[in-house]
Amino acid sequence: MASWDRYLRKEGLLFILSGPSGVGKDAVLAELLQALPGVRRCVTTTTRDKRDGEIDGVDYTFVSVDEFRERIAEDGFLEYAEVYGNLYGTPRRWVEDTLASGLDVVLKIDVQGGLAVKRAVPEAIGVFLVPPSMEELERRLRARNSESEESVRRRLRNARLEMEQIPHYDYLVENRTIDRAVEELKAVVIAEHRRIR
Repeated sequence: MASWDRYLRKEGLLFILSGPSGVGKDAVLAELLQALPGVRRCVTTTTRDKRDGEIDGVDYTFVSVDEFRERIAEDGFLEYAEVYGNLYGTPRRWVEDTLASGLDVVLKIDVQGGLAVKRAVPEAIGVFLVPPSMEELERRLRARNSESEESVRRRLRNARLEMEQIPHYDYLVENRTIDRAVEELKAVVIAEHRRIR
């Protein structure tokens, strides 16, 4: 081990990835995980219904409202919030154990959750993913063909409110193309690992 390694952090880093619905967080994160083997995605716990093709424990950990509330009582979440009528939470123990093992953790969470994590863990690194324009975000939401007109409008309203929180994050990445967004996100991870502690 080089003598200067003592200046670098040994445990993993905690990253927050937020951005409006439809901006491409899942696609960008999937590519990042392929590119950086030392990064893990935290699987969020939720009370919402499982969608077609989703796998319990991979996409989300699906639990009942009662089980979720039990975990709240046991301080089992780093943060939790109600979003669109469903509960979502970040499992505290998994995050702490993974970071202690030297691996990085990315929390793909909404702005409300991201700000809660920043309050609980001030050293967490916040990255906000934005679309090239609001028009492009609307096009992406409509291309899903899974949203009602009211749902699209609600998500666009929420996107504008969420983007007002950009100043509370550390980095801004534009998802014009997935490849470019992944390269920028990789640069953030690498730079944070080279930061002198």
